Formats: sequence, C-alpha cells, structure tokens
Amino acid sequence: MSGLDRVLLALGALAGLLGVAASAAAAHVSGADSLKTAAQFLLFHAPAILALVALAATGTTHRPMTRLAAGALVVGLALFSGDLALRALHGTPLFPMAAPAGGFALMAGWLLAALSAVIPGRRA
Repeated sequence: MSGLDRVLLALGALAGLLGVAASAAAAHVSGADSLKTAAQFLLFHAPAILALVALAATGTTHRPMTRLAAGALVVGLALFSGDLALRALHGTPLFPMAAPAGGFALMAGWLLAALSAVIPGRRA
C-alpha cells in the first residue's frame, strides 16, 4: 500500500470521526440543520473513501483514477462540510462559495469513481 493510500485511509477515518462529532454537536445546538447536513455528508462519504482506497490497492479499479476520486471526495468534504459546520458553529463561512465548490468536488469524485470502475485496472 502506498503512502498516498495511507493518507487517504487516515483522512477517510477522520471524516467518520468528524461526522460522529458533528452529529453529537448538532444534538446540542439549536437550529443546527446545517451541522446535521455536514455530519451526514461526512458519515456517508467516509466509508466510500475507505472503499475506494481498498479498491485501488487491490487493482480492482484503475488505481490512479480511483485515488483521484478518493482525493476529490476528501477535498469536497473539507470544503462542503467545513463551510456548513463553521457557519453553524461560528456564524462565519470558510470562504465565499466554499460549500458549492465542495459540492462540485464531491460530484466530481463520484464521477471519477464511476469512471475508474469501467477503465480496466491491473490486479496487484
């Protein structure tokens, strides 16, 4: 397993941890719909990142594209969920258009994941 794979695995696990933490925080903050959404996105995408890394490591999918897909999901989560969480907890955005940029990165990650499944990979 490459160093990049290890980093992506760690970031996927961190997304899961942050999703649980954001869910817990949302239960204690009034009007925390944005925080709940951020938590859901983190929790939905964390297993996908872990799965993409596993698929790349086994060569089941096109390795470079699968790693790129996982990276796009990580970046998308940081921008989208980060912006929503900051707005909910501190009333300030990450930066203008961070959430839409993150959403676009998430969609790109899913598209890359689909493409990595149809482009032949090499078994390890």
